[in-house]
Amino acid sequence: MNSSSGSSGSSDSAPALFNYYDYSDWYDHLEPTEPPVEIVQPCDPTADDQLYHISIAAISLLIMLILVVFTKQKRLCQGFQRGSPSVLKAVNFLDQTEHQGLVLAVFGLVFCKLCVLVITPNPLPLTKDSTPATKELWKILAIFYYPALYYPLLVCGKLRSKLGYLLGSLLSWTHFAILCWQKIDCPKTPGIYKYYFLLNSLPQIACLAFLSFKYPLLLFKGSEGNGKTNTSEDLDSNYYKDYVKSILKKKPAKTSPSRTEKPSISDRISDTLKSYIYTPEKGFRLPLTVVISGVLSFIAVYQVCLLLICAVIPILHIVRAGINEDIAFLLLGFNIILHEDRQEVVKIVIHYTWCLEICYICAATLSCIVSLVMLMRSMVLHRVNLRGLYRGEIYNAYSCQRRIRPSQPGVVSWMGFVSYQTAVICLGMAVQTLVFFLGFVFVIFLVIIPILYGQNLMFFIVIGKLWPFWLMLFLVVAIQHVTAQFTFVKKDAGTRDLANRSGLFLLSYLLFLVNIVVGVLVGLWRMVVTALYNIVHLGRIDISLLNRGSELFDPGYRCYAHFLKLEVSQAHPVMKAFCGLLLHSTGQESSAGQKIRDAEEGIQLVQQEKKQSRASSARRARARWQLLLTLVNNPSLLGSRKHFQAQGTESIFNGSLNRAAKDGSKKSTGKASESTAAK
Repeated sequence: MNSSSGSSGSSDSAPALFNYYDYSDWYDHLEPTEPPVEIVQPCDPTADDQLYHISIAAISLLIMLILVVFTKQKRLCQGFQRGSPSVLKAVNFLDQTEHQGLVLAVFGLVFCKLCVLVITPNPLPLTKDSTPATKELWKILAIFYYPALYYPLLVCGKLRSKLGYLLGSLLSWTHFAILCWQKIDCPKTPGIYKYYFLLNSLPQIACLAFLSFKYPLLLFKGSEGNGKTNTSEDLDSNYYKDYVKSILKKKPAKTSPSRTEKPSISDRISDTLKSYIYTPEKGFRLPLTVVISGVLSFIAVYQVCLLLICAVIPILHIVRAGINEDIAFLLLGFNIILHEDRQEVVKIVIHYTWCLEICYICAATLSCIVSLVMLMRSMVLHRVNLRGLYRGEIYNAYSCQRRIRPSQPGVVSWMGFVSYQTAVICLGMAVQTLVFFLGFVFVIFLVIIPILYGQNLMFFIVIGKLWPFWLMLFLVVAIQHVTAQFTFVKKDAGTRDLANRSGLFLLSYLLFLVNIVVGVLVGLWRMVVTALYNIVHLGRIDISLLNRGSELFDPGYRCYAHFLKLEVSQAHPVMKAFCGLLLHSTGQESSAGQKIRDAEEGIQLVQQEKKQSRASSARRARARWQLLLTLVNNPSLLGSRKHFQAQGTESIFNGSLNRAAKDGSKKSTGKASESTAAK
């Protein structure tokens, strides 16, 4: 039966909502490739997960005790210097000399474990056969268990000792070997998809493989830290000196193009691509917190995309494989008659489910691409904002004048910046996939399929009936643009001004009602554009989804703004370079003083006292200059001086002297002196 006879037969028997298309060739090609539905049985690996976690938790606790004893002995040898290694200081987000790869790998491990807590039958691997009543409690405990489990991997790399590297190698190799063993034993698991847990563990395997390679490499290098504390090692880093040299280096003057010369299309395209592609620049590093957020966002894109695909596509395969002739009776209950022949109805429904699957895959792929592009753009904007704030350009990062200083909401936002960014990008991908899927369904079922088969052109029929309305709107808008270009704007000696004002006023009055209709369409289009813009940028917190005056009402952007304040105020490269130079000059001064004292043996007491007085005066002058420079670069230290501790708290504001309070105190002091003199 061909399509014409099928459609005529359906129209004679009952009104059909969908006309019949000829899917015979497509269905004959599709039918042999339909995979059978596979039932996966539960699998227990040889390395029992509960026994493994009990053992590895005990081993991790033992390693922590060993490291605690080792650090205490090391601190006793160093005389409890400030910044000496400690188990509690396993990571310093403001330090540029950290092993960033180790920190990134551990954070990736913890996040990968979080991704499976919601769907795994046993959230806490230390227990089995959890009931629904206790399952939520185990999830809460697991949120704290996994960070504690992988914490020793951070401590082993922080201590910068051969013992730490050795224990880190053993611990990372144990995690890596057991995880690979479990996945090889049980590659298929029951759940949303048979290979979901295997694919989900790939980032975790990659992080453990990196740790298993990095720790032995550090052990073979034999880095002991050369007796330096973590603080001095950070301040002695060449990064801060190179940064200062780069900003003080004289740059060649750039020839600015003339105002009349416009950039070419190729230049515009290249500039746009550069603004969305992050390339490392010499002399500038992103803070460790920003790097962690970028890596975790990349892992989050993979995990969310994998979950969206595995949670829907297998279900569509099962539904398509289970479609039979009973679907015709189901559609008949909704008064939908696709065809009299039930086999043809099956073909039509299978074709529609296949189209839905294609739409969903395209939506998930587009959401993944958009998220990655937005992530790259965020990295570029992070660098621009940080470099601008380092130079004091506050208005380029914020819309108003703000003080760069620590605060209570700033500390809270700084602690949660990485977590907020990762969570927002996960939520943004889910919303984007849903919206893109609805858009693809609309385009496929109302535009593409009707055009291909020339039937069910309901969308085009509705639009076609309103052609006089669309023609009127087009002519009105065209007339306004043409008259504005050639009639109401005059060019005279390179300047522009209004012309024919009476005609402009008359045309505005005549087109008043028509422009109201155009304004309705503009308002609808504005809603669509705003919604699409906010949906695309929902995964970014470095920009606000509100206007410039309401940015603080956006909690994501508020967190980012406070994060920048704390990061710039506490880890400014110029400030750290200055502190490093002070420590270096102090060390040179102490060594030079020791040599002088050794050379002065046997000299007369009077001459020795004169030299010591001269040296002490020079040392005192140098110390005063160093104190002055320190206070200029670090105004927050002003309140700790003895001279200012005697004053009231109202005279000190954020470590700086309150001029108004100081002037008031001077006036009161002057009045008191005048009254005393009068008496």
